[in-house]
Amino acid sequence: MAVTYTKLWHILIDKGMKKKDLQQAADLTNHTMLKLRNNENITTETIGKICKALDCRADDIMEFFEEA
Repeated sequence: MAVTYTKLWHILIDKGMKKKDLQQAADLTNHTMLKLRNNENITTETIGKICKALDCRADDIMEFFEEA
């Protein structure tokens, strides 16, 4: 299973936020932002921080898919 954060980027656009705004609002490191941009795994703690900052649920910002 692989993960994509495409939904997260759409939420940021809808809210008029930039990635840097999310990083500050959720107190994320540069490394975590790089992992998000590259659709890599992040911790559930980080998912919680993002969801709290954006007032959303985990399935609003990410989805899993089968790798080919």
